[in-house]
Amino acid sequence: MIEEVGWDHLVRAGGDLSFLIFRVLDKKGRVHVMEIQLDKAYPRVPPMDVPYIFNLKWSMNSRLKNLVQQFEKHLEKLQGFWSTLDEIDRSLQIVDSKQASRAIPSRQIHVGNDCFIILFIDINDPRSLPECRFMGLGNTVNSLRKTWKRNVDKWERDKAFLENLECLLNTQLPRLADEETNNHLDECGICYAQYLPIGDELGPQTGSATDYTCENNSCSKAFHSMCLVDWLRSITTTRQSFNVLFGNCPYCSEPIAVKINATKN
Repeated sequence: MIEEVGWDHLVRAGGDLSFLIFRVLDKKGRVHVMEIQLDKAYPRVPPMDVPYIFNLKWSMNSRLKNLVQQFEKHLEKLQGFWSTLDEIDRSLQIVDSKQASRAIPSRQIHVGNDCFIILFIDINDPRSLPECRFMGLGNTVNSLRKTWKRNVDKWERDKAFLENLECLLNTQLPRLADEETNNHLDECGICYAQYLPIGDELGPQTGSATDYTCENNSCSKAFHSMCLVDWLRSITTTRQSFNVLFGNCPYCSEPIAVKINATKN
């Protein structure tokens, strides 16, 4: 049944196949990870990185391929919502940005002067006026709240979300610092750890952080070179030229190349 989905979509599997993790790309190239837990009664679906779970249609004749196809249709419905979240996450200073998830329809944003706003995006109508709550120092927050209420009728669905937001607040919001843009790339996409284990068998790689990033901007997944080499060696389509392995990113399938000697003692 994995063949029907495609081995290239398989990210990880339990040794006893009690769970399978597939990666699915939406039409904007965003990578979504779906984990399927297999029990004695057959597949069940745990929480995913979506704001709500679709109604799974399953019968005795259904296969894994049918489940993935249903998930892909569900992703299609959420494209506008995720595009709005992307605009916010890539431009503004988000509080606890590492905790921000595609499954959460809200964002807490720094607006300056120790003040914050919490935006609640309508999942089904993401270009509409969001609900907004204000946090921070009394006088400054009160001023922002009054400005928002005074300008609320200026919200235009055809404008960019960020442009609308700054229009209602009548201020330019602090932008995301360049050094913060890659904070979400710390964990390895294969072993799911930021650092390799500490041990003599790893030689100079012991305890090292992720050191390879997929060059596809829509993916930008981070890896340990050692993990990536091990994974590429397990794939039959991987090619080797001298000390370089050539293959495809396990998340987005774009071409990647990693040096073998970078992982040796």
